[in-house]
Amino acid sequence: MKVLIANRGEIAVRIIRACRELGHDSVAVYSDVDRTALHVRHADEAYRIGPPPASESYLRVDRILEAARASGADAIHPGYGFLAENAAFAREVADAGLIFVGPPADAIRDMGDKIRARRSMIAAGVPVVPGTDSETRMSDPELVASAAEVGYPLLVKASAGGGGKGMRRVNSYEELPGAIAAARREAMNSFSDDTLYIERLIEGARHVEIQVLADAHGNVIHLGERECSLQRRHQKVLEECPSPAVTPELRATMGAAAVEAARAVGYVSAGTVEFLLDANGTDFYFLEMNTRLQVEHPVTELVTGVDLVKQMLRIAGGRKLRITQDDIEWNGHAIECRINAEDPFNDFMPSTGRVTSLLEPSGPGVRVDSALYEGYEVSLYYDPLVAKLCVLGESRPDAILRMRRALDEYRIAGIKTTIPLHQRLMNLTQFISAAYDTSYLETHFSMDSSTDDDLHRIAAIAASMLAHQHRGDVINRLAPSGPSEWKRFGQRQGMRT
Repeated sequence: MKVLIANRGEIAVRIIRACRELGHDSVAVYSDVDRTALHVRHADEAYRIGPPPASESYLRVDRILEAARASGADAIHPGYGFLAENAAFAREVADAGLIFVGPPADAIRDMGDKIRARRSMIAAGVPVVPGTDSETRMSDPELVASAAEVGYPLLVKASAGGGGKGMRRVNSYEELPGAIAAARREAMNSFSDDTLYIERLIEGARHVEIQVLADAHGNVIHLGERECSLQRRHQKVLEECPSPAVTPELRATMGAAAVEAARAVGYVSAGTVEFLLDANGTDFYFLEMNTRLQVEHPVTELVTGVDLVKQMLRIAGGRKLRITQDDIEWNGHAIECRINAEDPFNDFMPSTGRVTSLLEPSGPGVRVDSALYEGYEVSLYYDPLVAKLCVLGESRPDAILRMRRALDEYRIAGIKTTIPLHQRLMNLTQFISAAYDTSYLETHFSMDSSTDDDLHRIAAIAASMLAHQHRGDVINRLAPSGPSEWKRFGQRQGMRT
């Protein structure tokens, strides 16, 4: 099978490697700015699809299909982002006689519409956050009237939303009209759809997601959970597997709910069901389903030993799952740090430029999924994610210690990255004790303040300098009057040179 990867960056490289291990030929596509990118270098073939803006290249369905026809590809893997959750794209791929390495177009459509997804989950018996579930577009007065029943604080959310766009927190009735107007504008600009709904805000919640796999023969399993609560601006920063807040019993319950969610929409391929876990760690609620491969899939692979990309390719080829639910075991603890080309000391502004030096960490239990190499040019056109640093330890404390070591080894020169952010997180008391929720980074953390670890290092340096000075004072007091013969010898040698 020849597989075209309709993506770029580290995820394209990841998929190309899986294809090679399975004996499949790989086809890369690239924009002008990605002509020398790593995924282009690694693929068996590569085709230009347009200028740098994504709207003129990686989002152009017609050009991707042209590349597939020109290369003779049998299948298209969308990766994540770009067209990965575009139902129309999945349908056009199928209509062109090609295999879409992902779920059916109808499943993407059903789960991409948040209101429709909520109704499907209610019908399947999956718990959802209390909110509005109207089958028709709700007007502003209808939303205001419904808010009283839902209760404050609440969230106004775009039905076609994602990444926090078209979403507003509302604490009181007085804030609601303005929040609705702002959410509608942003939703229309981002998704060309300003349909809104309302959900109760679950305060102090954790973001826990369940990985599922389903084949076309009716087999659906889950591979446990990932902890994704460390977020800023609704974007994940760090992920763990398993979640430190989930017990084996809760994992089984959430996993069963995720399997039912997948069955409810006829899901096939790898997917992720996202839940909110309340502050008590007992009740959970359906948030959404990501109908694609997740950025954070490596931590699940490390802990379970299941290669999710290979599973997607096998399922797309019509094969049954080789593994059953009883085969899944969770061994050790994995952590992933997203390395973004952003300056954490300057409000996370994007950082562009040429990578002048690169030293990636290695050793036992360390995995780096990256698009970087020395000389690579990071541009402003695409997502700032440039690499993912993952570690596996026997336990969570072991994984934290390993991640500290790996981050200290990681050197990327020429651009600013979020490595310093992750170094601070690894030494943060709240992270070590797992005492955080989805709001923690936004409300309690700042890169401007020194961590306890910084203070300890400063204190250690000061103590060393003081000890050195004291030792020198002692030597000078004990030394006989006048310079020693050794000092005279050193002075003579210095004069000779």
